[in-house]
Amino acid sequence: MGDISKDINSRFKNDKIKALINIKFTANWIHSHENEFFRPYGISPQQYNILRILRGAGEAIKVQTIKDRMIDRAPNATRLMDKLCDKKLIERIRCDHDRRVVYISISEEGLKLLKTIDHNDKLDFLENLTEEEATILSSLLDKLR
Repeated sequence: MGDISKDINSRFKNDKIKALINIKFTANWIHSHENEFFRPYGISPQQYNILRILRGAGEAIKVQTIKDRMIDRAPNATRLMDKLCDKKLIERIRCDHDRRVVYISISEEGLKLLKTIDHNDKLDFLENLTEEEATILSSLLDKLR
């Protein structure tokens, strides 16, 4: 099991500061693992998030709705969707009565990719937590926000 004090060779003023540093360190660690995990699929974690949102929606939704639902609300969401569109993983649909409005839907190819990713268990570090621990961790993070 890791220890943030040893991992970054540091001492902390109190446990709250230690927890904050641990959250930031762990977030970066997870981000690095996600990048490695998604690289063979040719997508980024943010692009995966867009595909996941579209699959969950079950129908075409507005670009702004996708941006609102994203975990990482990066200003480059349109560029991320451009790349997904180029890879034929999503489709753009212009609104008939307002050409400024664009709807996005996941393609069959996008659904197939998600199915493949769903069956891969390389994010096995999640297995370090029990379901009960995961619930507690999630509740504590919600409380922090």
